[in-house]
Order: sequence, then structure tokens, then C-alpha cells
Amino acid sequence: MSYIRHTPRASTAVRRLPPGFGVGPHHHDDHQIVYAGHGVLSVTTDAGSWIAPATSALWIPAGTVHEPRAWGETDLHTVGLPAAVNPLGLDRPAVLTVGPLLRELILEYTRDPTDASPERRRLLRVLLDRLRHSPERPIHLPTARDPRLAAVCALLSEDPTDRRTLAALGTAVGASERTLARLFRAELGMTFPQWRTQLRLHRALLLLAEGMPVTTVAHRCGWASASAFIDVFRRTLGHTPGARNPVGGG
Repeated sequence: MSYIRHTPRASTAVRRLPPGFGVGPHHHDDHQIVYAGHGVLSVTTDAGSWIAPATSALWIPAGTVHEPRAWGETDLHTVGLPAAVNPLGLDRPAVLTVGPLLRELILEYTRDPTDASPERRRLLRVLLDRLRHSPERPIHLPTARDPRLAAVCALLSEDPTDRRTLAALGTAVGASERTLARLFRAELGMTFPQWRTQLRLHRALLLLAEGMPVTTVAHRCGWASASAFIDVFRRTLGHTPGARNPVGGG
């Protein structure tokens, strides 16, 4: 098992991260808001992985052991909050929509962490108020526990273009279709098609962050056509995969 570092305070800061830069498993006594002003950020916990492009922020509750990683050149903005301050009332990680106003609030609040002025304290209050009104985005890829389910997930993670049915995958891992369908719902909280779509979307976001063309990404992630991929992407994230700075700003 990897060494888990305890960093009591979650920092409020902004950092430029190179592609592939990762931080080992650690946890804070504070909550943390994590936002990629540019690039894509993923966070992995023992419960699964979350991924956030520049239209989303990650909520990391106090005490959550997590591993962040940058994909593409990433401007990382973090906001640390005392454990007693939980504007979302969430005790689990979540991906949250970041609109134009919330984006600018995060950028401004993290610009100078040493600023202790009344104006900056008021800025934080507005930031938290906007955060309360930010809807969650369903881009969480949960981790399987059952060995049979984990084996199916591993097969598809290795090759998202694998189009085998759940029954065929069950034959490969020694489990019935009915058993696997039940495990997907019980352990992962979604159906097999929903999980496969989540996997493909996660992979697509990472490939897009590396600069891969949309059509290539669509085929490498298992969509039959670029238009099908674009439709799923738009419905999930609110913009097309080719959009630049979809929430405005720099």
C-alpha cells in the first residue's frame, strides 16, 4: 500500500502543473475545492475516480484520501475550507458545474492567498454562495469491489472499444449476466451501459487534454461515430468537446 501523507491544512493557492504531474495519496483536516482553470484534473480515491475539465470543480471533503493528477498543461486553483464550513453538505467527493461567475470568483480568490483584507473575506462568502447553487455533474467512475465485477471493469478499462455484451463479458470472467447486472447496480449505483459510458467519457476527457482530435478520441473510446460522442459529451458537460474556454475567461 502506498504511503498516505497527512497534510492538516488544505492550501488556498494557484499552481501551474506540467502534463502528467501527480500528487501521491494524502488527506487534509480541511475541505478543499479544486479547480483547473486550464487543462484537466483527475482525482482518485478508494471509492473511484472523478475528472474535471475547465467547466467543473472538484469538492474534496475533509479526511478523504485522494490522489490528484494533471492531464495536459494545467492551472490548478485550490481553496481550503475549515471542516466546519461545508456549503454543500457533502461528505463525499463530487464534480460541480463552474459557470462564468464562479470561475472568476475562484480565480480572484486564489490569486493572492496572503491577502487577509475584508474585501477578500467578502469575496469568499460570495464564492461559497455560488458554490451552493452549482449542480453536480455525473462524471464519477466508481471502483468495483467484487472480483467478478472488477474483472469486467478491468477488461473494458484496457480497451474501451470492446463492444461485447454483458453476457459475453460474463462468460469471460465466469459470472452470469444477471449476477453482473445486479452487481453493477448494487456496488456502482448504475447500470452496465451507464458505467461503460462513464468509462468512455473519462478516457475521452484525458485524450482531449492531450490535444487529440475529437474524431480520433471518439473512435479510440468506443463510440460508433464522432456525432454520437459529441452528443453524449454535450449532454453531460453542457458544451461540445471542441469548445475552447466554454465558461469564458482566460
